[in-house]
Amino acid sequence: MRTRNGHALITGCGIAGPVVAMALQRAGIESVIYEARSDAMDEAGAFLNLAPNGVNVLKTLGVDAQVQAAGFPCGGIAFWNGAGRRIGVMDNGPEERRYGAASLVIKRGLLHRVLREEALRRGIRVELGRALESFDSTADGVEARFKDGSTARGDFLLGCDGLRSRTRELLLPGAKGPEYTGLLGWGGFSRCAIPAPPGGLMQMTFGRRAFFGYCVAPSGEVYWFSNESQAEEPARGSLKPAIAGAWKERLLALHADDASPIPDIIRATEEASISCYPIHDIPFLPRWHQGRVCLVGDAAHATSPHVGQGASMAMEDALMLARCLRDTPEPEAAFARYQGLRKERVEKLTRQARRTGNTKGAPGPVGAWFRDRLLPLFLKRAAEANAWVYAYKVDWDGGTA
Repeated sequence: MRTRNGHALITGCGIAGPVVAMALQRAGIESVIYEARSDAMDEAGAFLNLAPNGVNVLKTLGVDAQVQAAGFPCGGIAFWNGAGRRIGVMDNGPEERRYGAASLVIKRGLLHRVLREEALRRGIRVELGRALESFDSTADGVEARFKDGSTARGDFLLGCDGLRSRTRELLLPGAKGPEYTGLLGWGGFSRCAIPAPPGGLMQMTFGRRAFFGYCVAPSGEVYWFSNESQAEEPARGSLKPAIAGAWKERLLALHADDASPIPDIIRATEEASISCYPIHDIPFLPRWHQGRVCLVGDAAHATSPHVGQGASMAMEDALMLARCLRDTPEPEAAFARYQGLRKERVEKLTRQARRTGNTKGAPGPVGAWFRDRLLPLFLKRAAEANAWVYAYKVDWDGGTA
């Protein structure tokens, strides 16, 4: 099996960037990560679910223990209606046996920090405050120019810079950007004194005006989110922390008629910890690469969070791309192989996430009646229906042919 030595430039030090850098290192390819922000922002953002397929990528790279120490397991999901009646349970209990790994809940900022620190520990250079301005891709390599006037040269450039990727804008100037899905996402952390649900289940409620979910960490901290239907996307820059004082009142109004402990969780949340963001995905791009430049994770195929797969998809991408670059001498051919192996899967998941998000709106009394009776039937088949998602593994020791 051939090993191709080289040097990669990576834009973005969130999730995909450090994971692809560690995977490339394993393939014998050096890299440097360039992050646009001048500080790490390890406390920013809400939380996410890391599914078994994502944890298995971390196991391949030997960084699963560090990530698991920063999060906690999720035993499944209990679903409720706004009146406080439990309508179904999806049990994650057999995940370890079925897939070789179990789901994990972790704060996004903590995941970023763990991955970045592990990359640094392995000798991978991370440079902050290096926002990409432009690049030139030739037959011999790529030169990146940054907004601070500096430059860097490598054999290829990997855009791991997320939903609003500057790399994507430069690479595919005519491509559609992120598309608003019709939902606002709210999130925060609370010290509400409520008992941890049995079995570590996440609690999700189809509220009368908005959807609400929460779980209780071993420390007693409550991680929560709310999804609100809103047809028009708020103007960029209008959802700033400076107006967070009004956010708690808005959330309390949204969930005023929903059962306890939802209003109690919101009241016990410090306003500064509340975040609000329009939920986007990215329309399917015909190409993720051109010349010696390639997109990874959300930069190529952002999915909405409703199936808990955004981070795991980015990790799968990173490992698969590194394997393709290891086994294929020319970057362009490796990028084409990577897209061919990944595109169908991520597009199917993006569609599924959209459909799931569409169920979170308030359906009216008749729709709610049918939902409450049909959901338990759906959940009985959920484990089998989701097996194609969770059982997926990138076979690092296999070939890509």
